[in-house]
Amino acid sequence: MARIVLAIDRLVLRGVERADAAAVSAALQAELHALLASGSSTLATQGSAHALQAGKVRLPHGADAAALGRAVAARIAGDPAAQAGNKAGAP
Repeated sequence: MARIVLAIDRLVLRGVERADAAAVSAALQAELHALLASGSSTLATQGSAHALQAGKVRLPHGADAAALGRAVAARIAGDPAAQAGNKAGAP
């Protein structure tokens, strides 16, 4: 089993209220852990990277901060559904 070390030094969230930042961060961490542990992430095959950008993440109207964290994690991890961004409720 490969060992993956992921360090997030800075997370920039534009348009997110300060009050929601902790919920976004917690959901991001939990989702990244789940995606990387499942082995379905393409992030593990990319090797060393100095920076990753999630790009634009689309959420349904009324989505909460946790949904944003999960969507960003999916984009970072290389989840194909997140890259398509066209499923209902998908980033």
